[in-house]
Amino acid sequence: MQAGATDARRAAVLGSPIAHSLSPALHRAAYEALELTGWTYDRFEIDEAALPGFVDGLGPEWAGLSLTMPLKRAVIPLLDEISETAASVGAVNTLVFGEDGRRTGDNTDIPGMVAALREHGVEQVDSAAILGAGATASSALAALSRICTGEIVAYVRSAARAVEMREWGERLDVEVRIADWADAAQALRFPLVVATTPAGTTDALAVAVPERPTTLFDVLYDPWPTELAARWSMFGGAVVSGLDLLVHQAVLQVEQMTGRTPVPVEVMRKAGEQALAARQDPEV
Repeated sequence: MQAGATDARRAAVLGSPIAHSLSPALHRAAYEALELTGWTYDRFEIDEAALPGFVDGLGPEWAGLSLTMPLKRAVIPLLDEISETAASVGAVNTLVFGEDGRRTGDNTDIPGMVAALREHGVEQVDSAAILGAGATASSALAALSRICTGEIVAYVRSAARAVEMREWGERLDVEVRIADWADAAQALRFPLVVATTPAGTTDALAVAVPERPTTLFDVLYDPWPTELAARWSMFGGAVVSGLDLLVHQAVLQVEQMTGRTPVPVEVMRKAGEQALAARQDPEV
C-alpha cells in the first residue's frame, strides 16, 4: 500500500522494558522527512502476557508494530504469516497489518546487519567470529550466512550456550565451530568480529586488540563506545555500531509499514544520535 501524506495511521514499538527505546525517534524522523503528517509512532510497555490482548484490540488505523524483547518469539502464534527470514531464527521484530487486517511478521534485524556492514564496505568475508551465543548471536549467524564464505567461530561462555549455537547453525544450515570464551582474544584476529554480548562483557578483551584490526561489529549503542570499540578505532580498525544496526533495521520497518521508498537513512541516524546525546546531557 502506498501511504498518502495525510493518512492518519499509527505504529508503535512494544516491549518490556521499553522506556529507553530509540525507535520512536527514528520512525518519527522518517515520517517527517517523508511528509507523512498524519502518522504517529509511540511506545508501549507490553509483556508476553499482555501482548495478545493488545494486538487484538488494535483498530484499522494501525499500520504496524516494532517488537523488542521479550516479544520477538511470543508474537509468532498471533500472526497469519511469517517471512522465511523470521522463521529461520524463530524471531519477529516487525508486524505489518494488511488492509484486510492480516498480520505478517518479519525480521529486519538480519538484513539490517547485512546493510550496516555493507555501508562500511564489508560485502563478503572469508571467515568471521561471533562473541556470545544469545538471541542476537542467532541473528548475527543468519546475517553471516549471507556474506561469509568460510569458517564461522562462536566464542561462548557455557556448555548450554554451545549447544544452542550448534542448534542455530543446523537450523540455518551453517557450519559453526564452537570455542571457549577463555580463548575469545583469538576472535579479534578474524576479518570480521561480531560482538553480541551485554555491556561490559567484552571490556577485558580490549587489551588484546591486534595492531592492525579489521572490522568490528559491536551491537551495543548505549553506552558508546564500548572499551573494545574505542580501542579498535584507536588502532585504525573499522567499527560498525549498534546504532548502525538499529537505523538500518528501522529503515526496513518504515518501508514495510508505510510503503514508501527510499527511506532517509541519514535523517534517521541523526535523530538517533541526537536522542542518545540527550540522554547523556539533559540540556541537549
